[in-house]
Amino acid sequence: MTQQLHHPRIVIAALAALGMASALLPATASAQATPNAATGYPNKPIRLVIGFPPGGGADNSARLYGDALSRELGQPVVVDNRPGAGTTIAAEFAAKSAPDGYTLLIATASLMGGDKVMYPKIRYEASDFVPITKLSAAPLILAVNKDSGIKSVTDLISQAKAQPGKLNYSSSGNGVITHLAGVYFTKLANVQMTHVPYKGGAPSAQAVAAGDVQLTFGTAPSVKPMIDTHKVIPLAVTSVQRSNSSPQLPTIDESGLKGYDLSVWYGLFAPARTPPEIIDRLFAATAKVMADPELKKRFLAQGDEISVSSSVAEFREFAAREGKTGVDLAVSSGAKID
Repeated sequence: MTQQLHHPRIVIAALAALGMASALLPATASAQATPNAATGYPNKPIRLVIGFPPGGGADNSARLYGDALSRELGQPVVVDNRPGAGTTIAAEFAAKSAPDGYTLLIATASLMGGDKVMYPKIRYEASDFVPITKLSAAPLILAVNKDSGIKSVTDLISQAKAQPGKLNYSSSGNGVITHLAGVYFTKLANVQMTHVPYKGGAPSAQAVAAGDVQLTFGTAPSVKPMIDTHKVIPLAVTSVQRSNSSPQLPTIDESGLKGYDLSVWYGLFAPARTPPEIIDRLFAATAKVMADPELKKRFLAQGDEISVSSSVAEFREFAAREGKTGVDLAVSSGAKID
């Protein structure tokens, strides 16, 4: 064996093999030095930020989703309510958070540009967020105070035309979808109504029940408790097709205001520069938990419908398109909030 080892050809071959092995070492070490960012994620609680107070549609949906996601990921998912300023307080907090997957934001189309129109002084852009997936989508419900004398969409339009600016409609905040639904209605019906913003969907619906305002375009979870107690009267839904959760209600379109079509959706976003591996992990976990039939029933029971994107890329394109529509409506509103 010793004699064979010192044969010139064998020595050269051995040295060549050693050279090849040593040449591979730096590449292996380099690969080990850049581990997958999602390895071990998550290993601590996740904060789920929303721009609405407890009790409204966004809060209810966030808690149902957060509980399901917590079970899937094996870590607590804590809903962090930061209401006010049309959800921009929550969005600014999320934008400034570390891009590590431990602070996430549930938001709507306004995040993609409408916020900047309504609140020129905000310190974030749409580019400060990474869209992950749509979570749910549902129409709003047009509801009126039981003593308003308004019995239909045509009644509402007639009253608004007879008393320009006298009818007040509430929303869950300036610039959010429940505000822009009213802007869209007044624009399409060519009427004037006065917008009154509240800090969340629940207080907005309660204002209609109390008679402080005459009507609202509210999320089903916010409005249904007032409908069930006969404090407000539902007139129609805002989508062009009837809702699975309220099939008895006509659409605004079929009630006489042709072309009206608006739905509210909630999506999951992360701060920009969050590693793609973590984004993919969150997308996969969300798609899995939201496919649960029992969770779908619970969403539908509160007037919301689960609607998860087919991919991260698909949601990114969808959010951009919806953002442009939101910008157009925000510009139409003419509102600017310092």
